[in-house]
Formats: sequence, structure tokens, C-alpha cells
Amino acid sequence: MGDPVLYDKVRAVEWCDGTVRLLDQRVLPGTLRYEECRTAPEVAAAITAMVVRGAPAIGVTAAYGAVLAVSAAYARAPSDWRAASRVDLATLRASRPTAVNLAWALNVMDGVMATVGAGSPVPQVLAAARRLHDEDIAANRRMGALGAALLPPKARLLTHCNTGALATGGYGTALGVVRAAAATGGIAMVYADETRPWLQGARLTAWELVEEGLPVTVLADGAAAALLRLGDIAAVLVGADRIAANGDTANKIGTYGLAVSARHHGVPFYVVAPISTIDPATADGGGIPIEERAESEVLHCQGVAHSPALARAWNPVFDVTPASLITALITERGVVQRPDAEGIARLLASPIPV
Repeated sequence: MGDPVLYDKVRAVEWCDGTVRLLDQRVLPGTLRYEECRTAPEVAAAITAMVVRGAPAIGVTAAYGAVLAVSAAYARAPSDWRAASRVDLATLRASRPTAVNLAWALNVMDGVMATVGAGSPVPQVLAAARRLHDEDIAANRRMGALGAALLPPKARLLTHCNTGALATGGYGTALGVVRAAAATGGIAMVYADETRPWLQGARLTAWELVEEGLPVTVLADGAAAALLRLGDIAAVLVGADRIAANGDTANKIGTYGLAVSARHHGVPFYVVAPISTIDPATADGGGIPIEERAESEVLHCQGVAHSPALARAWNPVFDVTPASLITALITERGVVQRPDAEGIARLLASPIPV
């Protein structure tokens, strides 16, 4: 097995000579397929369709989508490219409502666009998107090291959804902690919730870990409480799509129930996410918009119906875990034990590590 710290083979999103190249996560692990987006609306459609998913990866993808928007606008109206790019940028911003990294990345790109001088804006905007991508990977590695320090050697860990290289610019958030721990104290087993209805744990997390040679066991979401009851899980590690100012955290549906069960069984529950996932403008979890998707995603599996034709489905993509159930928030700027509004505010005011 290679050194997991050096593992960076998987890239969910890449900029390739004027094209945003996305690894199509809808067809993994059976098919390795890439989708190439040449316009900002194509990028937005790919985000909405979950070709790419995971809050940090969505943010990086949106940044590259902004480059395409600016490039097209400059070609159409070189003297007024900012106005010409507004529709495409608005389309990108509306592609997924819950993941705050998307809006954060576009805000970063807006700031760059506001300072561009004469001549083509594309080189400066592209440099900013690439910088954002590189910074995401560096942040993931920092979080991995900080999180691994909280775990005992040879730990058995439980994860939900996919928080690895596929969900980020590279390396991963919660799965980055797993990678760092495997390289230091070692990992006895990673248990991956299957994560209905898109099966990100069964398809994507399991695939990443198998590709890297790390041990993984997939379990049905409903089996997680029984596993925690056995008493040999060292920690639960999850990511986040939006963190409110008080520490309440929105993540993939099923996270809240997992946090309740972890608390009941005395198992540490760690949220691993970059600073860009924190939304200080949202006071608490009640203000986080929760995306709901088509009923067919629950009533079907891989296009095959498994419920009666007249049955209905409720399909929220995310749920909100109260900060009171979170043992610690792990970010690239540090670890906040028992996160609350005061701790989050201190974290946001802290300097960025060099």
C-alpha cells in the first residue's frame, strides 16, 4: 500500500485548456466517465444534476464556471464584459441552494473581477480560480493532520456520505482525516454508511478507500446505531455543506440521526469542514435552506421502481445537526471543541495558518 498522505490520484474537477472537466460521480464505481463543460450554464447544469457534489468541490467547480462566464462575456462584449456575464453568474449561483461554498467561491471571484484592469480579464480570473483550488487542497491536508491527532492508533471509524477527494478539490475533509490517520497511527477499519438515496458512501467512499488499499466495510444507514452500540467505534467523522454562526451544521440527510446515536453511545462526533463552509450570516440551523429533490430518487434505484406507483416520497437532501451534538469542529484554522457562537466567532477571527 502506498503512503496515503501522498494519495491524490482522484480529482473531481480540473481545468483543462478552456474546459471544466468533471468526473461523473453518478456512474461510479462501475464506470469511469468524465463530462466536459465548455460554458457556465453547462457547469451549472452539472452541479444541479450531481455530476459533481460535495460542498468544497462544488465551490471549486463554480469558480471555474465563473472563468467560462467571463471568457464568453468578454468575447461578446469586451467593453462591458462584467454586465454581459451577470446572467451566467446568476445561473451558477442558483445551481445548488444549501452548499454555502458555492456562493463563497463566486463571491471570491466577484472580488477578483471587480479589480481587473484593462485588457482581457480571463488570465486574472483563471489564476484566482486555480488559487482557490490549490488552497482547498492545502486546507484539506491541514484538517487531515489536525483530525488525525484526535484519534487513537488503529481506530475503527464511521463515516456518512462521501467526504473524500471526490467531494473536494483533492484529498478530502473527513476522509482526509482518515487518510492522515492511516499514515500515522494506522486505521483498523472504516465503516461507511451507504447513504441513501444516492449511495455516496457505498459507491464513492468505498471506491476511494478500496483504490487506496484502506479497509472499508459498507453498512446500511439503519445499521449505524447497532454498530455504535457494540462499543468499538472510536469516532464518527462527517463533512458539512453549511455551518451556521452558532455551530449548527447542515450535512447529508441521515447525519442528524447519526449524531443523536453517537451522543447516546458516548462516541465522539467530529465535523470536518473548511472555513468557507461557515456561514456567519445565518444565525442558526433554522435559517439554513434545505434542498429537496425529486421523489423518484427515493422511489427508484438506478432507474428501477421499487415502490408502489401511488406511493409518495419525501426527499430532503440534507438535515441539520445541532451544535450541542457536535464534539468538535475541525477546520484548517484549528479545532473548536463543543462549537458554539462564541467559538465560531473566535475561529473566524483567527489568523490563517501559513
